[in-house]
Amino acid sequence: MLSDRFGRSIDYLRVSVTDRCDLRCTYCMPKDYKGYEDPPDWLTFSEIERVVAAFARLGTARVRLTGGEPLTRRHIPQLASRLSSLPGIRDLSLSTNGTRLARYAEALKAAGVHRVNVSLDTLDRDCMASITGRDCLPLVLQGLQAAKAAGLAPIKINMVAMRGVNDADIDAMAAFCIEQRFMLRLIEVMPMGATGQNAAYLNLAPVQARLAAKFGLKPQALELGGGPARYWATADGQASIGYITPLSQHFCASCNRVRLSVDGTLYLCLGQEQQYPLRPLLRGGASDAELEQAIRDAIELKPREHDFHRQPDKIVRFMSQTGG
Repeated sequence: MLSDRFGRSIDYLRVSVTDRCDLRCTYCMPKDYKGYEDPPDWLTFSEIERVVAAFARLGTARVRLTGGEPLTRRHIPQLASRLSSLPGIRDLSLSTNGTRLARYAEALKAAGVHRVNVSLDTLDRDCMASITGRDCLPLVLQGLQAAKAAGLAPIKINMVAMRGVNDADIDAMAAFCIEQRFMLRLIEVMPMGATGQNAAYLNLAPVQARLAAKFGLKPQALELGGGPARYWATADGQASIGYITPLSQHFCASCNRVRLSVDGTLYLCLGQEQQYPLRPLLRGGASDAELEQAIRDAIELKPREHDFHRQPDKIVRFMSQTGG
């Protein structure tokens, strides 16, 4: 099993297949952003498969496909099929904004994707358009129903909560997710790039207390998907609300993940600059043993914790450049 110098097991790899997206969420990517990686610099599917296979041999069992918006890259179900077939990979998931999910849900399920996380920051159509730059709420809701019909489960809703933007919509989103048996995850905005640093931060601690009282939620010890959320469940155990709180209650001590960007760079922490380029090895004839050693070397660079509190303006790269 891969472990870092602080004793944390690294069993979760997030793989960005593109830094492009069909939305422009205000906390993620500037509306006029043009700094994309050139397609020749993207890892090919064979290169992605090789990296994931190396991680799997080293004990990493969970893989998530991310972006940008992963479904904007062609033939993602074929990549999913290749990755889900690798020995040692027991959990393959995908994060999406949902705009193309209705088109791909069945193919993703057939390819071995177990579950999806869908970004949905509000159920108010105008507010959604304001956040994303596009009138897309009906498409996302169609995608959610398609995912449910395809048997993808659990379906997690990622809602980035922002003061004065969509905080008034949180209770309605919680009721919707409980009714639909979706797993809501409320996320504190992270100060990544100018977009994240300019977003209106909302401390989720008071929200957690309010929703617990309103919906009768109790703390849930069950681990759900290897991510950082702390979950609270309804009395019947049929629905959960999770809280991802990188600022008010960070989870660095239990961090188990690293991120592979579309250009083959391993990022070891969202809130630090440590990184390790794998593409030169992949295209320079490195052996599997050399690739595995490079991954071990990279994991040694993983820092103890982020600096979002001490240096909130430190990370200038946008979330879409790192991988969700």
